[in-house]
Amino acid sequence: MSNYEIETKCVQGGYTPGNGEPRQIPIIQSTTFKYNTSEDMGKLFDLEASGYFYTRLQNPTNDYVAAKLAELEGGTAAMLTSSGQAANFFSLFNICSCGQHIVSSSTIYGGTFNLISVTMAKMGIECTFVSPDCSDEELEAAFRPNTRAVFGETIANPALTVFDIERFAQAAHRHGVPLIVDNTFATPVNCRPIEWGADIVTHSTTKYMDGHGAAVGGAIIDSGKFDWMAHADKFPGLCTPDDSYHGITYAEKFGLGGAFITKCTAQLMRDFGSIQAPQNAFLLNLGLESLHVRMARHCENGQAVAEFLEKHPKVANVRYCGLPGDPYYKLAQKYLPNGSCGVVSFELKGGREAASTFMAALRLAAIETHVADARTCCLNPATSTHRQMTDEQLEAAGIPAGLVRMSCGLENAKDLIADISQALDQIK
Repeated sequence: MSNYEIETKCVQGGYTPGNGEPRQIPIIQSTTFKYNTSEDMGKLFDLEASGYFYTRLQNPTNDYVAAKLAELEGGTAAMLTSSGQAANFFSLFNICSCGQHIVSSSTIYGGTFNLISVTMAKMGIECTFVSPDCSDEELEAAFRPNTRAVFGETIANPALTVFDIERFAQAAHRHGVPLIVDNTFATPVNCRPIEWGADIVTHSTTKYMDGHGAAVGGAIIDSGKFDWMAHADKFPGLCTPDDSYHGITYAEKFGLGGAFITKCTAQLMRDFGSIQAPQNAFLLNLGLESLHVRMARHCENGQAVAEFLEKHPKVANVRYCGLPGDPYYKLAQKYLPNGSCGVVSFELKGGREAASTFMAALRLAAIETHVADARTCCLNPATSTHRQMTDEQLEAAGIPAGLVRMSCGLENAKDLIADISQALDQIK
């Protein structure tokens, strides 16, 4: 469906039923698949034939939805994972190993920061975190001979910084490594990082793509543009024979368009089993069918709430790239001209105590460790999603202790603002 607009891809991408086949994608709720001969199954294990043998690696329902995501992002191949965390881990670990190095934006989701800075560090993979606003000199200095990837988020959660994708992509490519971009908040409706030079795109599909708080999941999409063989010395996992699959060299056998996702499935999904349940993939697809409609409303509500908060005397500052005074407004006009997302971050005068009073007084908005839902929700990151970070790390990530992250849902904007207003009145 490459010739269709994104709205049409949201509704009909990834799956085209044949004569007499189900109109909606079928849920293949099976762990295993039958074959007539051992030879037939053996071809699957040798990666000589396409098909399914065990849902720990692949499932037809998942692949229908993954194909839609590849179409939406403009990639050549995609896979679903059990969560956004699994997607980010797989995307990095697929090309990084012990003794190697990552360059990452510092203003990323706290869980991902912890994944990279703590868990992956225990695996011998180091990371240099740089401000998304760092100078060219600082960015260049972050690279090492053993750097294997650059990572960032289109719109950071919850700092709401806008990642200069083109700039970081150029830096990554100068050093012969791919740029991986988490596009969860923007979704492909509002930004397609591959068009700006990103090589791999990830998502927590739990957020806007599902949109209803129903199913946890993640996704990885490969642009099919990074030339692994041109940098074969950096990526032996893709460019040298894999003994666990009879000496297959992924970059040679599956080419630019299929090597990354095939290796990620054949090795990492095989060994870690972080597969998205077929039922979750089905629910995700239902969310995708209305994504283009919902994102417009989320952005409309986010803009209205941000404009209200910006003028309120009890609010110290507001972060929303749709505001002309926001430091990322100019970048947002470049990468997100049709809107960013429904998430607004703001700091209340009075710090943690004021934030606690405010959230306790809300009636419509619920306190949840969730975001990007049809229902409005909020939290104080310093005491929840980012509580594992030190004050210094919080400061570096742009998340002061009194920050409130509000995810504006699909309710009427007037009702949301009225609820926010009465809650602010409770702060003394």
